[in-house]
Amino acid sequence: MPSSTYSGVVCSSPPEPRFLRKSPEKGAIIRRLRADWHAGDVLLCCDWTLLRLFPPLRATWARKGTQATVPITGANAKRVLFGAINLRTAHRVVLIRPRAGAADAQAFLRELRRRYRTAGTIWLLADRASAHTAVRTQMLAAALGIRFLWLPKQAPELNAMDQLWRELKRLVAANRQATSADPLASNAAGWVLGLTPRQAC
Repeated sequence: MPSSTYSGVVCSSPPEPRFLRKSPEKGAIIRRLRADWHAGDVLLCCDWTLLRLFPPLRATWARKGTQATVPITGANAKRVLFGAINLRTAHRVVLIRPRAGAADAQAFLRELRRRYRTAGTIWLLADRASAHTAVRTQMLAAALGIRFLWLPKQAPELNAMDQLWRELKRLVAANRQATSADPLASNAAGWVLGLTPRQAC
C-alpha cells in the first residue's frame, strides 16, 4: 500500500498546532502532551474517508445553455482510505481498506507503527469513532505504544486529515466515475501522498 515514510526526526517537545490553542478541550490536549511528551515521540492527526464509485457531484463548467452531464455506470463499489499526517513534518501515511470497522482501524494502527518503528509514543489526534474506541482497538494501541487524543465532537475543521479529504474529493473524485473502486482508491492515495509539505498543511 502507498504510504509515506518516517523521517526519523527526534522531537524533544510536542508540536503545538495553532488550531489547538483555543477552547478548554484543546487546552487540555496541549497540557497532556506537555506533561507526557518524550524525545522521539510523534504527533499525528488521523481520519478515514469513504470513496464510492458513484462520484460526488460538485459545481462544474458547461457550455452556456447546456446542462453538464456526468456519465455513470450504475455500479457503486466503495473503498475506505485511512490517513494520518505528521503535524510537525507533514509526512503522510495512507492505507486502503474495504471497510471502516474496528478490524480496519486496527490494521491502520499496525501500519502506523510499522512506518514509525523507531519512534517513541505515537500520539494520535482522532475523533471518537466506534472503530477507535473499541476495546480491542484500545488494547492494540496500548501494545503498540500508540495513545489517542480525542478531538472535540463535531469539529471536522480541527482535523488536518479531514481537510485533505475534502480537497481530495473535490479535485480527484468529483463529477467523474472511475473504471473501478481500486484505481479510484489508488489515485486518491497517490494524490494525498504526492502533495508537498506546504500543500498538505
